[in-house]
Amino acid sequence: MAITKVEISINGVWTNCTKNSEGKWAANPTAPAITSFNLTEKYYPVSVRITNDAGTVVTYDASDATIGASLRLQVKEKIKPVIALVTPTNGARTTNNKQPITFKVTDETNGSGVKTSTVSLKIDSNTFNESSPGMVKTAITNGYQFVYTPQTALSNGDHTITINAQDNDGNAATVVTASIKVDTVPPTLNITAPTNSTITNKKSITLSGTTNDATSSPVTVTAKLNGVDVGAITVTNGAFTKALTGAEGNNVLIVTATDAAGLKSEVTINFKIDTSVPKVKTVTITPNPANASGSVAIELEIE
Repeated sequence: MAITKVEISINGVWTNCTKNSEGKWAANPTAPAITSFNLTEKYYPVSVRITNDAGTVVTYDASDATIGASLRLQVKEKIKPVIALVTPTNGARTTNNKQPITFKVTDETNGSGVKTSTVSLKIDSNTFNESSPGMVKTAITNGYQFVYTPQTALSNGDHTITINAQDNDGNAATVVTASIKVDTVPPTLNITAPTNSTITNKKSITLSGTTNDATSSPVTVTAKLNGVDVGAITVTNGAFTKALTGAEGNNVLIVTATDAAGLKSEVTINFKIDTSVPKVKTVTITPNPANASGSVAIELEIE
């Protein structure tokens, strides 16, 4: 008996084998382009069809009790999944010390898919996964969206976020790293002039004060005098001054300091401007003439 033909089939595509110098039948078929991970058995079955010179044809496949295990081709894709941080973005400032962190992990179409057990979110030195309290996983096209809400309040200041993931074929995604800043404390604001309830005879006044925010500098200062914006106020090393012109009578000055996280502090100053000049309307001296060393009564009418 002589073998006349040997064929190999992978995923329905047949390839003829040739006999090599060692007397073995060999072929170099191309593996399927799609991973075998999503197949029911996790492999592509390989079939071998042998024909001899008597016309006998025999076929072996992955179900064969003897060599079936050797006719199972696993195919792995080489494209790594993609991690996308949704919120907060890199460099963001937040006033929420339990700011939810939302990110997506996706694999290519027909890929092996995201291996969710490999997904990790690290905040500073603490690592969280799909089973951590506060983590919510939702299936999306070709992957998952994760939302993690910190169970313990984050301290004010800078924090580092690191996200890792792999697909089911072992391809590791490019690590995503981001920095955020938590700020729950509004800026300080101290108005040194004008003082509240002050009364002055000058319409020209000077607004002056200091402001600071240790976590989210720089701080911007705005002000409204009687409901009208006073214009740009320059803050230098935490101090500021602004020349203002008030109105006769009662005035309301509202000063607002806003830090880089959007937190505000506000001070309201009420002051009065009175530029009127006292005028004597009448003078009455009684008695007039008066006796030497005698008592004199003087009465003024002032307007």
